[in-house]
Formats: sequence, structure tokens, C-alpha cells
Amino acid sequence: MFSQDTLQFLVELAENNNREWFNRNRQRYEDEVREPAFEYIRSMQLPLSRISTKFTALTKKTGGSLMRVFKDVRFSKDKTPYKTNIGIQFRHVAGKDVHAPGFYLHIEPDEMFLAAGIWSPDNPTLTKVRMLIGEYPDEWLSITKTLINKRTGFELHGESLKRPPKGFGADHPLIEDLKRKHFIAVKQLTQKDVLGKGATKRTATLFEKTAPLVKFICEASDLEF
Repeated sequence: MFSQDTLQFLVELAENNNREWFNRNRQRYEDEVREPAFEYIRSMQLPLSRISTKFTALTKKTGGSLMRVFKDVRFSKDKTPYKTNIGIQFRHVAGKDVHAPGFYLHIEPDEMFLAAGIWSPDNPTLTKVRMLIGEYPDEWLSITKTLINKRTGFELHGESLKRPPKGFGADHPLIEDLKRKHFIAVKQLTQKDVLGKGATKRTATLFEKTAPLVKFICEASDLEF
């Protein structure tokens, strides 16, 4: 599983974010990052299936649950070629990219967190989620009050519209949620949560807590959960 060696590799990659260094240390990446990530993904297949059978835990080098280490720098001012974090997404089987409903684990030396829901969906999906919130406000409130509080440590993250979305008035009791561009719950983690063999049990338990939120989002998009 993930270890201090994993974090040390990410620290050194951040300090030497160039192809020459990475090529010299490619085997370290395989041993200290990719294989531990694949081991974690494999270990999550059964716990994830108990939450829902509609989310994938795939150990493919391309198109799997582990996000590629190579950055897309075409539209970025930062031209360093590699990501200095580990991103793992268990996305819905109907999803094609990171904008699908899913469960996510983020690891880098100075920031670790777990997330669930949907990040930066397209406008049609956003509209569907907002419409379902408007149609079933009590269900939405029940889900968010249970999940989003100091006891659980989860918070709703992401940008919001400055004005109410089309079809909703500024006086709507859930207007702040309806203005969201992302519907994603995030919980900060520690090294103790992520490193070692206990990571599977700890993160699976947290993902299970977020299941009602992800289910609600799937229902809005007519996706099975």
C-alpha cells in the first residue's frame, strides 16, 4: 500500500519536475506510486461493490481508476510535465471522464483528501441535479445535514454562480446549494488515514457515508446506483 516512500517520491518529483529526472526514476515511480495505487484499487473492488455495483475500480494504465501522471499542458502556463499528486477516481460505469459521478482519493505530501459526488459537470447535468433538488428539497436537506457537518468532517466544495440559476428565485430556501457548479463532498485526511494496509477499510467506510449523496446525483442523471 501507500507508504512514506510514496510520499518521498512525490516530494522529489515536485523538486525535479522534468523528463530527464523522471526517466531516471521511472522504476521508483512504478514501485512506489503505481503499484501501491493498483494494490489499493484492487483492495477497494469488494468494498465498492457493497456500496454499489455501478462504479469501476480498474487497474489499467490508461483509462483506469488511477489518473495519469502526465499533465495536459496545452492550455496551461505551467509547462512542467508531471502531476505531483496521486488521483484515484472510482467513477460510474456510464462515465467517460473525471466529470462523472464517483468517489475520489487525492494524495500529495501536504494535502490528502477524499471526495464524492460530481465535479464540474456539464450544464445539462447541472440542470438535472438542480431540478431534482427543487423537486425533492426535504430529501436533499436530509442527505446534506447527515453528511455535511463538523462531526463527519465533510464539506461541500467548489465554485458557485453569482446569481440564481435559471428557473429559481433568489428567495428559494436552498438557493445557495442550487447556485453550486459542483456537487461534491470533501473530507480532509491525514497520513494515518492513507498510509498502510488500513487505508482500504478507513476510506471505504468514508465512501459509504457519502453514498446517499452520490445516489441522489445518479438519480438526477437517470443513472442506476
